[in-house]
Amino acid sequence: MPSVLSEPYFTDEQAAFDRLEAIVWPDGIVCPHCGVIGKAAALAGVKDKKGRDRIGLKKCYACRKQFTVRVGTVFEASHVALHIWFQAAFLMCSSKKGISSNQLHRTLGVTLKTAWFMSHRLREAMRVLQIEPLGGAGKDVEADETYIGNKRPKARNARGYAHKHAVVSLVERGGKVRSQHVNEVNAATLRPILKAQINPASWLNTDESAVYRSIGKEFKYHFTVEHGAGEYVRGGAHTNTIEGFFSIFKRGMVGVYQHCSSAHLKRYLAEFDFRYNQRIALGVDDTERTRTALAGIVGKRLTYRAGVSR
Repeated sequence: MPSVLSEPYFTDEQAAFDRLEAIVWPDGIVCPHCGVIGKAAALAGVKDKKGRDRIGLKKCYACRKQFTVRVGTVFEASHVALHIWFQAAFLMCSSKKGISSNQLHRTLGVTLKTAWFMSHRLREAMRVLQIEPLGGAGKDVEADETYIGNKRPKARNARGYAHKHAVVSLVERGGKVRSQHVNEVNAATLRPILKAQINPASWLNTDESAVYRSIGKEFKYHFTVEHGAGEYVRGGAHTNTIEGFFSIFKRGMVGVYQHCSSAHLKRYLAEFDFRYNQRIALGVDDTERTRTALAGIVGKRLTYRAGVSR
């Protein structure tokens, strides 16, 4: 059986442009400048300053402006060849626990700085902009929190989890997950998150943490398990699904990425959420997962300066 990476769009630039255009413009070419559909055509024989053909160049005859499918996406203004972007996207989408910038740098033959920025642009493409509430009538949703960061506190007076980043995740059993970086884990912080992202008709499952007691009353049912007493399953009540997600997340963050600042944690969460939500168990293979990630590149321009500062 031939490898997925043998597809022409992973090695040929014209094929890569053709493939991306089919993903981004399924109903015809859309001008990123004026938004008109079907008024643009390819421009042949146009050279860049180095005398190379400008592959994928289009001209809109409504606003008279030129563009490629990169404009208005996370690929805009990138000097990296589009087929290399396809390779990077596939590697990130097919690696269950992620792939480091160092590995992308070695595999793709780009600089380490370029590999780091490429991975952040692709994480931005994976980020979901509009979401529907999880759960519903008769559906179980699990909520839990975890902590990520240095194993040892730098400050002598830092105790417990004070030196770590708090992450709250919600998962619908058999469905999707949502994760969010929060400054503090308390009822005031979690209530608006759970109310906005979980259907109130859902059956909420948590551990015995006091922060969920009052929040749980706002859902159809609230089931808890006493982890502190060694209880992990009681009938249908458990948080094993979300614990499984945390296991994958932590193995990736500790074993692959090793370090993540508070400023970038949201993008790593988007990456792990995306792969979980587009997993094999839901009928999504590596190729389809990559296509879905590439379909999310539109309207998410990320400059290097913004990527470093956020």
